Amino acid sequence: MELTYLRTFREVAKWGSFTKAADTLGYAQSSITTQIQKLEESYGTVLLERYGRKMVLTLAGEALLQYANDICRLHDESKEVVAQQSKGTLSIGTIETLASFYLPAYLQAYRREYPDINVAIQPGNEPFIIESVKEGALDIGIILDPPFSDPELDYRILREEPLVIIVSPDHQLAGRSEIHAEDLENESLILTEDGCTYRAMLLSVLRGNQVPYKLSYEFGSLEAIKQCVTYGLGIALMPRIAVAEEVRGGKLAAIPFLDPACKFYTQLISSKKKWKSKAYSGFLELLSGG
Repeated sequence: MELTYLRTFREVAKWGSFTKAADTLGYAQSSITTQIQKLEESYGTVLLERYGRKMVLTLAGEALLQYANDICRLHDESKEVVAQQSKGTLSIGTIETLASFYLPAYLQAYRREYPDINVAIQPGNEPFIIESVKEGALDIGIILDPPFSDPELDYRILREEPLVIIVSPDHQLAGRSEIHAEDLENESLILTEDGCTYRAMLLSVLRGNQVPYKLSYEFGSLEAIKQCVTYGLGIALMPRIAVAEEVRGGKLAAIPFLDPACKFYTQLISSKKKWKSKAYSGFLELLSGG
C-alpha cells in the first residue's frame, strides 16, 4: 500500500497540487489528501507544505522524493522482468547422453527466443538430478528412465529413446536385426558408471535370465566406451542417439536390444512447489513441440 502512497506523493510533488494529482491519477482529492497524511504518519514527519496555492516539498519531502523515484522505477522494472522473464538463469540437470546428443538443437532454438536467459547445465546421474529438482537446486531435470512418477514432482514424457547394443562392425553380432538377453551370453560388457539407469536395467535383465557375462570395463565417458567398442574390446548398451554418427560412418554397428524392461523415455521433471517462470514455460513448450 505504501507503494501507492509513494506514487501519489510523486504526482503531488510534480504538480504542486492535490487537485492536479487527483486528476492525473483518477482519484478523488480527498483520497489524495488521506494518502499523503498516511505517508507522513508512516515517516513521522511533514513532507509537503502549502505556500499560497502551491504544495511545496519540505527538506524531508525532497529527500524522500529521490527514494520514491528509485523505488517506483525498480518496481516497474521488476514487473517487466518477471512478466517477460527476459533475464535470469534457467538451471537444467541432465545426463551426459542427453546433454550431448539431445539438448543442443533445442538450446540453440531457445537462445533465439530468450537471448538474455543464461542456461546452466548441471550434469549428473538420475538419482542426483531427481533429488536436486525436489530440493529446488535445479529448475528442470531431463532424465532417461522407464516411465517415472513422484508425488512431489511434475513430469512429462517427451519421447521414447531406443536402446541398442553397439558392437564393432566385424563382431559376430553385427549382422543381427535384434538382440535378446540370451544372445549376450559370455560377451564382454563395457558399462557406463554405476547409477546409470540403463546399465542397471541391462544387468538386472541378464541376471534375471541367468545369462552369464563378463564385465570388462566401466567408464564415466560415453566417448571412451564407443572407442573401446570400436577397437573390439567388448560390447555396450547405449541410447541410439548417442551412436548415430558412428553408425552412419561405419565405425560401429547398432542392434536394437529387445526386452520388456527395455522401455526408456526422455522425460522432463520439475518440482510442484517451484514457481513456473515464463522462461521455464517457454523451454517446456519448445521441448514438447519437438
